[in-house]
Amino acid sequence: MTPAIGRKHQPDSDVKLPRTFYDRPTLDVARDLLGKVLVHDRRGSCTAGLIVEVEAYIGESDPACHAAPGPTRRNEPLYGPPGHAYVYLNYGIHCLVNVVAEPAGCPAAVLLRALDPLEGIAIMRRRRARAMKGRRKHPDPSALPQHGLCRGPGNLTMAMGITLAQNRLDLLGDRLFVEDCGIVVGPVTWGPRVGIKVGTERPWRAYVRDHPAVSEPGGRWSGDRRGRDPSV
Repeated sequence: MTPAIGRKHQPDSDVKLPRTFYDRPTLDVARDLLGKVLVHDRRGSCTAGLIVEVEAYIGESDPACHAAPGPTRRNEPLYGPPGHAYVYLNYGIHCLVNVVAEPAGCPAAVLLRALDPLEGIAIMRRRRARAMKGRRKHPDPSALPQHGLCRGPGNLTMAMGITLAQNRLDLLGDRLFVEDCGIVVGPVTWGPRVGIKVGTERPWRAYVRDHPAVSEPGGRWSGDRRGRDPSV
């Protein structure tokens, strides 16, 4: 496994993932996102992290997918063209970010669950230190291990500064995008999705084996009775 290394981000259209990357079967997109770099430029403050854990949600037949009830205003991005962000508010507290996969009209997306920070780490620590609705602020953000800054999908968006404002963004733009920087990661493991109550039998969570930033390495779910994922 290649550990996270510091880097100074320099936008390069040659390494930004093209539309064709996302216009494929969702499980292929999920697998191939591992080892890619998520970049967010928020008002000139750039953060980036290596994607090490994802989950796939596929179609109206998947009871855990937001498309299960059919088209709605909320899930409209899932039915749109691939290569766009789908950001939603979970439990009224946490924003979660997904990348839309497959052709338009085929609702599917990949949830980004964990990153290994590469750039803007001081910014991530400041963001994680803020108190937010339903969350306690960390008493000492400097004590957080680097690999814990983006562990879990809610922590990921908080550290990366991703909010509902980024919903529907084109991932081929210059604000939120994914790059292939040639980083090689360790073996990939597939297992059940976590933090959900239905569709748990589908082994559609992929992660870099033994990576310390992975939020649920063993595939176990120890959420509370309301079904919340403890690693948000």
